[in-house]
Amino acid sequence: MERVLGIGGYFLRATDPAALRAWYRDRLGLDLDEDGLWHPQEGPTVFATFASETDYFGSRAQHTMLNFRVRDLDAMLAQLRSEGADVAEETQDMEGVGRFGWVTDPEGNRVELWQPA
Repeated sequence: MERVLGIGGYFLRATDPAALRAWYRDRLGLDLDEDGLWHPQEGPTVFATFASETDYFGSRAQHTMLNFRVRDLDAMLAQLRSEGADVAEETQDMEGVGRFGWVTDPEGNRVELWQPA
């Protein structure tokens, strides 16, 4: 049986695609080329399904949530706050999994940040 090899892309609708792309570059450090190609560091990727009633993604209108691995969650959240980003106050610790925090991009998409254990 053929299997997928990894995440090949994540695509977002935006009212201003160039501005949203710049936000991800300037706030989260995504080093993208002009075609949106990014070479992330190796590490685990989670593919999980959630109940349709979940509030975990923020708005129930949001059907998917992007999760980025980070080296230092506290430093990333502080950096985002200092730049005026909409950062959730709470964080979550999951024993053996890591720590989580959230930021909402300028288009209203909640993005999860994960510092693996």
